[in-house]
This record gives sequence, C-alpha cells and structure tokens, in this order.
Amino acid sequence: MERYRTRPAQYGPRHDRPRSSLPPQAGRGAGGGAVRAVRQPGPQRRPPSVRRPAPAPAPAAARLPNPRLTGLGSGLFCALVMFLLGLVCAVLFGASLTAYGVLFLPVCVLTAVWVRRGDLMTAPVVVPIAFAVGLLPMADGDGGAGGRLMGLVTALATQAGWLYGGTLVAGLIVLVRRVRLVHRRRTAGGGRPPT
Repeated sequence: MERYRTRPAQYGPRHDRPRSSLPPQAGRGAGGGAVRAVRQPGPQRRPPSVRRPAPAPAPAAARLPNPRLTGLGSGLFCALVMFLLGLVCAVLFGASLTAYGVLFLPVCVLTAVWVRRGDLMTAPVVVPIAFAVGLLPMADGDGGAGGRLMGLVTALATQAGWLYGGTLVAGLIVLVRRVRLVHRRRTAGGGRPPT
C-alpha cells in the first residue's frame, strides 16, 4: 500500500502575506483561453536620485582617429596622401616645393603615430619613398620620361632638407614609441629584459 506524503504545517498558507489575486486553477480551462497571471509588486527599485549617473561621452573633437596600419598599409597611406598633396600643390600653389615640404611633415607624423607596434621600423623607410612619389606630379620636365626623371632628381636634390626633416621626425616618433614599448614590457615582466 502506498503512502502519500502530506505537507508539513510550516508550509501551509501564510496569513501575513496578502492573498493572490490569481483566478483558481479550475477556472483556467473553462473559458478556453489562457488567463494571464497578475504579477505581485516586487522589491522597489532605487529612486532615480540614488542611481549613478551614466558617464558623459567624450566630445567628438576629443576623439581623434587612431588606426593601426601595417607596414604595407602605412607605406600605401603615406604614398597616396603625398601624391594627392603633390597634385594639390601643383594645381593650387603653382608647384611650390616649399608648400609641399611643409605639408610633408604632418604626413610623416601621422604615419609614425598610426603604424602598429610590430611594424614600427617601417615608418622611417616609407616616408622618403612617399616624398619621391608625391613629387611626380610636380616635377618639371621638357617632355618625355627622361625630362620628367631629371626634374624629379632635381626636386629631390633641392628639397633634401624637407626630406631629411620629415624622415627625422618619423624616426624620432618611432624611437620614442619603441622605448615606451620596451619599458612597458619590462615593467610587466617584473624587471626582466625582453627577449
């Protein structure tokens, strides 16, 4: 013979809690439709004055683009920008090599800052190449490939100061980034020199 367990008295209906406003179970299927349960009010949420304010988003002007370019990507970026700047200088400034040299410096800075850590040493290499690529639309020649090449060599020789200055700026930025990277690895590794 089976014995059914009965609930102990401690689990009986509680008199200190308000009775549920749910319909009885038997009435559920009588109408054929589902009956929605009415939810009892739960614990109160914190009032709005106690909630922590959401952090204010940074202003759009403070958020500068920070891409990470590979070695090839930094070379393509620098060469393309310098070629476009060479076209702009040829059209707007009458092929002014001084204006081209001034515009070359910020491109060197951006290339050295945006190159990723693993390809840091490529920035000082691609910058002089991009300088030469940008001079192509500005090189004066008497016509033909030989004249244009001679104009390019002449422009490179006369504007060597801008070329060396931009390469030096890129090299210094890369050097500072490399020293900071090595220092960060040493402090993270407990003072051991990096391998």
